[in-house]
Amino acid sequence: MEEERIERKTHLDDAIVPPIEIEPIWRDNPEIVKLGDPVLRQPTRPISRFSQDIHNLLKRMVPIMKAAEGLGLAAPQVGRSLRLFIYDVGDGVNVMINPKILSRRGEQTDPPEGCLSIPGLQGTVNRAQEIKVKAFDERGRPVTYRVSDLEARVIQHELDHLDGILFIDRADPESLVWLLNDEEETGNLVGMKE
Repeated sequence: MEEERIERKTHLDDAIVPPIEIEPIWRDNPEIVKLGDPVLRQPTRPISRFSQDIHNLLKRMVPIMKAAEGLGLAAPQVGRSLRLFIYDVGDGVNVMINPKILSRRGEQTDPPEGCLSIPGLQGTVNRAQEIKVKAFDERGRPVTYRVSDLEARVIQHELDHLDGILFIDRADPESLVWLLNDEEETGNLVGMKE
């Protein structure tokens, strides 16, 4: 069953080809690993020591996320198979190390999701409206949050990265579209080979 799931993901990764108009944005932010890199499909390793390496990684990730205008960034997206991510939904950067969702409630499909590792592609993903999540912060202190709406969506998206899951795996395939900018669509998954 696991082999089938990995094969399906790999096929999906190979099938998604950005239209020529999108290719320049794939070269933007070269620090961010793009679709097709195997690290994005590997389940990450839990962090057992809050070492200087972890602190340096977190320090490096913040400007990368901000430069790319992202809401979140997971360690695999910068080539590290570690169980951590950062996010900022407008109230400052939050760190989640070894996160785990304890409960989920409700359902949301808006706004459409995109991903810094698949720039220009957007789609509708069904996520829980509210979640309770526990993790460790950057100092190794346990934290528990109950969040909803966009913050819940972002945490679920980033946590998926830690399990080797991309938003395209959960998206309604009919909703996937390439965007040249915030307003102009290039069409339903132009470049998709089945």
